[in-house]
Amino acid sequence: MSRALSTDLRDTDAIPYFLWDDPMTVRELVEHLARASASERFRTLGRILREARDSDVWRFTTPADVNRHWDRISPHLGRRREFWRWLLDGWRQDGLLRG
Repeated sequence: MSRALSTDLRDTDAIPYFLWDDPMTVRELVEHLARASASERFRTLGRILREARDSDVWRFTTPADVNRHWDRISPHLGRRREFWRWLLDGWRQDGLLRG
């Protein structure tokens, strides 16, 4: 029996709504990000930034991490690339991010 997708990302046994096509629990996603190769980690982060609500992204990464690895993450962002570029640029201009 398959489990329903969830917006409750505090529940480590929940399947995040943005992983509709490759379901894994929040716990499995966190473990995957910690253990995956660099290229797979950046692909997965790109997927999170592309598919998750903006506020939910920060459960899995930080603005500094996205900023630091922008060149590796941005090719995976699709239609959301310009939004994230705009947001990071604004944070840099406001002095909230370096580089």
